[in-house]
This record gives sequence, C-alpha cells and structure tokens, in this order.
Amino acid sequence: MNEVSFFIQALIYLTSAIIVVPIANRLGLGSVLGYLIAGIVIGPFVFGFVGTEGKDMLHFAEFGVVMMLFAIGLELELDLLWKLKIWLLGLGGLQIIITTALTAMFCYGFGFFWKPSLALGLIMSLSSTAIVLQTLKEKGLMKTLSGQAAFSVLLFQDMAVIPILAIFPMLSETNEVTSSQHHSLIEHLPGYAKTLVVLSVVIGIILVGKYLLKPVFRILAKSGSREIFTGASLLLVIAISLLMGAIGVSAALGTFLGGVVLASSEFRHELESNIEPFKGLLLGLFFLSVGASMEIPVVMESPMKVLGIVFGIIFLKALVLFFLGFVFRLPLDQNLYFSLALSQVGEFSFVLFGYSEGLGILDEQTIVILVACVAVSMALTPVLLLLYEKTIFGFLESKIPKKQTEQDIHKQENPVIICGFGRFGNMLGRFLRSNGVPITILDFDADRVEMLGRFGFKVYFGDATRLELLESAGLEHTKILVAALDNPEKQAELIRNVSQHYPNIKIVARAGDREEAYDLKEMGVSYIYRETRETAVQMGKDVLKLLGTRAHTAEKAKNLFLKHDDETFHELFELRQDRVQYMSLAKQRNAELERLMLVDLGKEDELERDPWSEMER
Repeated sequence: MNEVSFFIQALIYLTSAIIVVPIANRLGLGSVLGYLIAGIVIGPFVFGFVGTEGKDMLHFAEFGVVMMLFAIGLELELDLLWKLKIWLLGLGGLQIIITTALTAMFCYGFGFFWKPSLALGLIMSLSSTAIVLQTLKEKGLMKTLSGQAAFSVLLFQDMAVIPILAIFPMLSETNEVTSSQHHSLIEHLPGYAKTLVVLSVVIGIILVGKYLLKPVFRILAKSGSREIFTGASLLLVIAISLLMGAIGVSAALGTFLGGVVLASSEFRHELESNIEPFKGLLLGLFFLSVGASMEIPVVMESPMKVLGIVFGIIFLKALVLFFLGFVFRLPLDQNLYFSLALSQVGEFSFVLFGYSEGLGILDEQTIVILVACVAVSMALTPVLLLLYEKTIFGFLESKIPKKQTEQDIHKQENPVIICGFGRFGNMLGRFLRSNGVPITILDFDADRVEMLGRFGFKVYFGDATRLELLESAGLEHTKILVAALDNPEKQAELIRNVSQHYPNIKIVARAGDREEAYDLKEMGVSYIYRETRETAVQMGKDVLKLLGTRAHTAEKAKNLFLKHDDETFHELFELRQDRVQYMSLAKQRNAELERLMLVDLGKEDELERDPWSEMER
C-alpha cells in the first residue's frame, strides 16, 4: 500500500466511524456494533470503499486488543487475580474443555475426521476478548459478577492459546507448516524445552516489571517530558508483544501480565492515560476491519447454512456457559448475560484458521465458510445483549429475587437513598448514620458491597440508574435521593429518571467540579455540592491560622469566600454559553473577591497587585 493509498484508506475508515458510531450509540446499539456496521458498509462487498486489504488491516488492528489487555492489567492487582483463581481455573478451564468436546462430537457427527473435529472444537471454544470486554466496559459492568466471570474465562482462553498452538501440529498429517501464518524462535525445540522457555520469559517479564521498570519510569517522569513518557509506554507494550510473539505465545497475555505487574506502581494512571488514545483508536480500527473483512457473498450464497452454523455455535456455547454459571452459583440474570456475552467465536480464530490451513488440518472451502460464520457471530453479540437488556432482563428484574442484589431491599422505607458509595457517598453515609438517619445504599461495585455489608451498612448491589431497582429500594417512600455516582453520564441518567417519574423527591447531587455542577443545575437540581470545595476552603482556613491569622478572622474569611462563591456560581451559570462574557465576569468577580477578603483581613495595602486571572475549574 503506497503513501497516498494509506491516507485515503485512513480517511475512509475514520469518516465511516465518525458518521456511523454516534448514530449507533444514539440508537442504543453501542459503539462496537457501530464500528462493525461501518466496516460492512465500506467493505468490498457493499460500497467497496476498501478492498481486500481489510484483512491485512485486521492483523495490524489486533494490536488494539493487545493494548486493551495491558490497560486492563493496569487496573488489576495480583490479590484480585488471586481472588478470581477459582473462576479463572475452574470456570475458564471447564468452559474450554466442555465446549471443545461437544463441538468436536458435533463436527465428527457431520462427517469430519477426528483431527479436524478437535481443531474446530478448540477454535470454537475461544470468545472475542475485544468485543466482550469493550461492551462490558462501556456498560460499566466490569465489576459485576457477570463481568468478573466473563473476564476470568477470557483470560484463561488467552492463556489456553499457548497449548492450543502446541496441539495443532500434532493434528497435522505432515506436521509441517506450509503457511507463513505462524513462526516462532522456539518451534524447533522439544515440548519440555518450549515450556521452560515460556515460563522463563513470563517470570522475566514479572521481575523486570517489578524491579527495573519502576525506577526507569521514575527517571523519565523527572525529565518532565510527557512525550517521552508516552513513547516509553508504547515501547513497553510493543516490546512485550514482540517478545511473546517470538516464542509463539499470545501477545495479549504477555502485555496483560506486564500491566498487572505495574498495577501497584505510582505510574499506573499515567501509563493508562498515555495508552488510552492509541488503544481506543486501534480497537475501533479492529472492529471496522472485522466488518470490512466479512465475506458477504459467502453469507448470501448459503444464508441458511451460515446462519444455522452461527446460531448453532451461539446456542451450544451459551448452553455450556449457562450450565457452568449455574454450577458456580451466578444469579440468574448475571448468568444469562454472562452466557450470551461469551457465546460468539473470538478474533484469534482468524489466526488459528490460517494456521490450521497451513498445517493441512482444514481445507480452504471449510475455512472460508467458517470465517464468515465467526464474523457474523461477533457482529451478532452486541445485538443479542441489547435484546436481552430490553426484554428478558427487565422481566427477570421484576420476577426473580437475586443473591447479593435486591433480595432484601423490598419494603425499605428509609427517608434517604444514597446512590454510589465511593469516597463522597461513604463519608456522607457515615455522617447520616452516626446521626441516626436510616439510609438505603445502592452501589455497583460487588467487592465494596460485600465489604460494607460486613460493617453493618444496609448496602445493596445494583445499577442505580435503573428505575425498577430504585423503586424496589423504596423510592416512593424516600424524601431525599443522594446522587453520588462517579460517572457523570450515569449520574445524569439517574437524575433524569428520578426527576421524570418522582418529581417530588428532593435530589441532592455531588459534582466533581464547577462544569459538572453547571450540567446538574441545567437539569434542575437545586442542591449541588462540589466534593472538593468545602474541604479545600477548610484547608485554606487552617493555612491562614498557621500563618498567624486569628481563628475568628480565618473562620469569617472562609464564610465570606463560600458566600461569594455561591453568588458567583449562579451568575456565571447564566453566561456559560457565552464564553467571552463568562471569562470577563469571572475575572471581575475574582478581583472583587480579592478586594473583599483583603479589606476583611485588614490588608488594604496589598490591593495594588494584579487581580486573579484564573477561575476555579
């Protein structure tokens, strides 16, 4: 692909994403399905804006999946992985074994020999890490029981890629790779030696991450050059990917381990923010490429055959997952979501199909049909989850009691409901509880719910934006609802739902900063509290006292500042759409505040210096 062609392709991909994805989000379909639809539209079999190079782009875009696993690793710590060990080994291991066995039996029954049947079983047992984790993250479900179970299974599948790649040559009649799909530096070594090399590399990544990378990042941070830090972040991900690829191991698994090792580092948030733009862009490109590479003619030539295979795979995998979810005691609603979310075939199957063709395990005609089926199954996943949320989920919410969710919430008549029990909600809840105010708490973090339950709090797991959950928590008997969710979008959705259906309930809302407070006021919220304001001003008062100001004067200065800030907030709100007048009034009010404070403190002689030119963000 020459330079001009590259820029044209980039223009087409970006334009299609910018047009289609917002529409898909607006329709409630989610960005993943939006990218897939955009890819199909620009692909060679619809408008033909991109040609067969979509498959080449797909291999490049798979690096987005690698970055996603690194970012997820940064959010985890080894103790959390240890907590997930039963799901990771039990749920993940059994899922692969049972799905492989059943799929192989069906394939054998349809006329395949046992070796191709086993290969197909192993390929079909894998699910799409990119689609599932991106969907869970978008919907804020990563910390739910279904999210943690899905993550455990996907992580085990990534680890299982290593033995799967080792098994495939044993299923070949020639035992030689005739395709360039897969090569590694250790492929000539015996099995035990390969295992030792892989273990040594994994241990090496852990040790380097623990003892070498932290000092290196500390030195880079002191340089004050953000672009160097960003470059180092990308270098780390690329280096681990190449190293793991060189020994025939999943690059996603390697970078995930690197992320976990750095999860306890003080640089985890900086690394995450540096990787995020590249991860998001490459993931979007990955989904676009999947859509563009879908073999539409194959689907159109044999639609019933393709759909039969697709729904057969989805049904079989969902059935296995549902059974395992039942065995591992997932609540029914969480189990159904978990089962549907992992019922597709994963992106790594594209690699394994090419590898199996090179080894002579599967013929080209079979692979062409199955690649189309895999792509369709991936595209159907967001649709199935959306249909589940809109239909079955709502029915289950009202009919079935759930473990660790709403089972004990019913008939609560507490005057206060707190939605979100993070740092802000926690402090507020403790204060109200110590003053004898009965409260009902809803939170979406399963670990936090369990921990707070041990401390005697009436706290329940659930998504507070769902009106049916709020109603089962006794919303009709509540006088005050405290909106303290960390996610501004979820916070806005919660307030809109309650305001629309229960306008008489007073809503007290937490705002992260002034801009968020403006958004809340625009929605009609009267009681808004910026979580850092009072604390910062209290600290300022203490600083004045430490500098020698009398306690009474410092307290008066604090009250004067807060009163002036309240008045300024309402004045500036009216001008927030006119940034020129907004900035002018903000500077004027800041200068006025400074004069008032200096006069009150008896420091009139300092009035000659320039007024503040910065406003609170």
